[in-house]
Amino acid sequence: MNNTEYKGVFVFAEQRDRKVQKVAIELIGKGKELAKELQTTVTAVLLGTDMEDEAKRLCYCGADNVIYVNDEMLDVYMTEPYVYALNQIVIDKKPEIMLFGATAIGRDLAPRVSARVHTGLTADCTGLTIEPDSDEPEKLNLMMTRPAFGGNIMATIACPNHRPQMATVRPGVMQAAKYSEVNPVNVEEYKINIPKECKNVEILEVTKIIQQRMNIEDAKILVSGGRGMHGSENYAVLEELADLLGGTISASRAAVDAGWVPKDRQVGQTGKTVRPNLYIACGISGAIQHLAGMEESEFIIAINKDETAPIFDVADVGIVGDIFKVVPLLIEELKKEKVSR
Repeated sequence: MNNTEYKGVFVFAEQRDRKVQKVAIELIGKGKELAKELQTTVTAVLLGTDMEDEAKRLCYCGADNVIYVNDEMLDVYMTEPYVYALNQIVIDKKPEIMLFGATAIGRDLAPRVSARVHTGLTADCTGLTIEPDSDEPEKLNLMMTRPAFGGNIMATIACPNHRPQMATVRPGVMQAAKYSEVNPVNVEEYKINIPKECKNVEILEVTKIIQQRMNIEDAKILVSGGRGMHGSENYAVLEELADLLGGTISASRAAVDAGWVPKDRQVGQTGKTVRPNLYIACGISGAIQHLAGMEESEFIIAINKDETAPIFDVADVGIVGDIFKVVPLLIEELKKEKVSR
């Protein structure tokens, strides 16, 4: 394969209900960093219908170019039409790098496209860098880092012989690109005739499940519990604290494995990566797997009886004490503050 034919960093701009998802903006931010090192541009690929405003917004969020396919068959995600359209774009435009969010859609779409264009795919990445090839230093490769062996090690993977280099990236890991309407708008309406036989299913209805709690990746405030909570019944106090602060609860892997908290609440290498404004860690020792999922939080408060716990190394404020004494006191003070207001 002649890798010199392949240029540019492409980002699949996932949309739902005709709204671009946050992970796409995060990938544009990371794509800009990669493109700067490669001296190239970032192109967002948007598939949908009646989404001209969203295509412009992708430019305002940092994309140098947007490829927009406006087709009614792409309004709601279906595997075959999306794979067909994206495959045609990759063959035609020849991107050097193609990034997807590691979402339900991204995890379905990316491996099918990679198989069709005969390249590799690294799934569920938490880190992306550009490094020279050890055999050909003049050639730059995308180094894709992901958890392996249950999150016990981090594996770095390269795809030196095939293009595009493709990866799915966890939502919340990358810093979202900054929005600016000063950015030039460069949207290409790309025409594709998607064969009717690609529509091998018909979507009759989309039923949305309303979550009782907000998604931890979107939360600005997280109160997180670990092994030190000693049982599911003790999370009620964390729920109360989170509610008073306007946030939600999350947990370490130990708490999830013990069955105290649902899997969708897990923070860490084998869970979700979060960047809240405030992260309160209660009874969490701070194993490296957990820190990898929350250390980019803006402000971290740690409460733990063990003064040597690694969580204190990343905390902005550390409280050495019993959770079941400290947290109720915090709740009491917050209630007093609310009453006084």
